[in-house]
This record gives sequence, C-alpha cells and structure tokens, in this order.
Amino acid sequence: MIEKPAPTLARARKTKPAAESDLDIQKNVYARWAPVYDKVYSKLLADAHQRTANAVSEDAERILEIGVGTGLILPYYPQDRSIFGVDLSLPMLKKAAARVAKRKLSQVRMLLAMDACHLGFADRTFDAIAVPFVLTLVPDPERALDEALRVLKPGGQIVITTRFGAEEGPQAKVEEMLAPIVKKIGWSTSFKLARVRRWAESHGVHDIDGPENTFPGGYFKMIKVRKPIAL
Repeated sequence: MIEKPAPTLARARKTKPAAESDLDIQKNVYARWAPVYDKVYSKLLADAHQRTANAVSEDAERILEIGVGTGLILPYYPQDRSIFGVDLSLPMLKKAAARVAKRKLSQVRMLLAMDACHLGFADRTFDAIAVPFVLTLVPDPERALDEALRVLKPGGQIVITTRFGAEEGPQAKVEEMLAPIVKKIGWSTSFKLARVRRWAESHGVHDIDGPENTFPGGYFKMIKVRKPIAL
C-alpha cells in the first residue's frame, strides 16, 4: 500500500538546500508525533476533517490528499471515490496504512511517501485535491500549491483546511514572533490567508470560496480554490 518514489534531484545533491533541511526537521517532528498524533487530534480536528472530505468529494471521483498523515480523514471519504494519499513521513503513513486495513477502506487506492513540493504525478491527474493542515508547514507553500494546481484537472478544486494567522495588529506580531518556536513541534502560527490569495492571483485563479469556519469556534478555517477550465 505504501510506495516510496525515486528521490528528486534536490534530494540527490551533496549539499542540502535550506528547504531540504526544513524537510528533515518536519520528518523528525512527525516521526515523534506518529505514536500519539491520533490521541491528540482525532476529536479536535474531526469536524474540520469531515468538512474537508465532504467538500473535496462534492463533484470529484479521483481525489488526492496531500499530507494524509495517519489517515484521520480517510474514513470520511465516500466509498465510491478513489483516494490517493501522500505524506512526507513514513511513520505517519504506516499508521494510515494500518487504519485502511483495519477499517477496510476500499476507497483508498494508494498511500505514498512524497514531498508536497515535488509530486510524482502527471499533469491533470486528479479531479480534486485536499490539503488539510499541511500548507502552513511545508518549506515552500507556493511551490506546493503550484504542484497541486499542476496535477489538478481544469475545473477541479483544491480544498485547503488549516489555521490562518491574523493579518495585522498585535496578534499578528505575537504569532510571527512565536513562529520559529512552534515550528519545532510541527505547528504554525503566522501563515496568512492573504498569502494564498496572492498566489492565486498570480496564477490567474480567481474562484476562491471561503473561508468557512470549522470547530472549535472557527479557530480552523477551510477555503476552496477552483482551477479555471482554461488552465
């Protein structure tokens, strides 16, 4: 069920670029998180997970989940869909594979170890893409969005669920100061929705729905970005 793709050119270099060092940090963080992740987040994120699965499944059959983690969202996808999940962390993917086997989630076709910024899929492969609680953590969010847009079919949507930081004011300043600290435990505080909007505008993507509040109390939010038919 779990497959590991060939290493990218960036990984093959003798001198690691800064982004890859961040990837190594994330791998180490989530290797530590894997044994306890479900206990901490299964109930806290249940509403956001179900909303994400419902939204991405609205008009799509072949779906990619970027940052599938331990597979907490997988049971929420309808059984008549085809789900492909990717994640950087092998320990997390092993938990996801165990969940698929235990719950007999026949809609899950494949789980792969893959970098969100270097997806090993052909252009226009998927009808829709879920990006739950991972965009704020990847070293290059815009590159990850570029890749999601590339493998998405025209007219399909990218559903992003995460916590977006305050755009301005004292809270924004505090979040930016805390960002380097919380990054070490796999969290993010300073990533702003405006950053996604700027990326979308630069790619001629103007159909953005949301943000929609999810439990608890709108702390997490969901947005939908639809790829134009012309792209």
